Amino acid sequence: MQKFILTSLLAVSLAACSQSDVTAQAADEPAQKSPAKSKPEKSKPVKSNLTIEELGGGFFVLFGPGGNIGVSVGEDGVYVVDDKFERLGQDIIDTIGGLTDQPIRFVHNTHHHGDHTGANAKMREIGATVIAHDNVYERMSKSFPSQRVKSGKSKPAPADRWPNMTFSDKLTLHFNGQTMRAIHIPAAHTAGDSIIVFEQANIIHMGDNYFNGIFPFVDVDGGGNSVGMIAAQDLALSLANAETKIIPGHGVMASKADLQASRDILADIQGIVKARMDKGESLEAIIKARPLEKYADMSSFIDEDNMIRSVYRSLK
Repeated sequence: MQKFILTSLLAVSLAACSQSDVTAQAADEPAQKSPAKSKPEKSKPVKSNLTIEELGGGFFVLFGPGGNIGVSVGEDGVYVVDDKFERLGQDIIDTIGGLTDQPIRFVHNTHHHGDHTGANAKMREIGATVIAHDNVYERMSKSFPSQRVKSGKSKPAPADRWPNMTFSDKLTLHFNGQTMRAIHIPAAHTAGDSIIVFEQANIIHMGDNYFNGIFPFVDVDGGGNSVGMIAAQDLALSLANAETKIIPGHGVMASKADLQASRDILADIQGIVKARMDKGESLEAIIKARPLEKYADMSSFIDEDNMIRSVYRSLK
């Protein structure tokens, strides 16, 4: 296990490590540093359908196209979790600029997908350090076999999008009066997922290990696995309480009860598919039988058939 403890940007010695993009797609709060002054009267207009939800204590969520962005604002600067698509980079910067005059110091990618890492180049351009798990760097900087692209092989992302700081297991950042812990979850949504725990604020950012209200995307080609995604949700549940605010990768804000319901549904789906596999049924036969029909209202860009496919491949 490798652990980095970062006390401030000035105390960090950066090693030029990196990584890229695959196209597709706690309780009581002790005394802490006051968040940087909010300045609503000077806020820039929100573009590209980005909307802001304030969580309190200097924390915000930006919703809109792509993955949900977590933002911590305070005296040390701004810490961002995920940065959506490339085309939204300046809009994200402008929106955060409407919340604070502090610079964006860190951007943490929860995994390698382009709707969570697309604006990395823009963030690096303004001086932010982009952090991610080692496997995010691997996936973004190399080609890998993939059934999701016509060529059968993913392309590396441009080098300026790669993370320039990576970690192997856990990372701890002391910033804005918060202890922020990034925990790697092997083989979950992808092979490089991390969930981010803000201990004093009692907030957990799940990345794409949680799709609130819709079928989740399990990127088997990206090293993901439905078993690992359930494990990721189990870990988050063990770290949460009834007051924990949970940021999903996609969907609205959630509670521990919401996450528990999602975990139970995913476990049920996996059990349904496994039972049919244990009987020797083929993938095609399972899909034709529509065993997930009771969850039909959870279909979005992942429908019943694709949910079955991803679980089948995970268990196979």
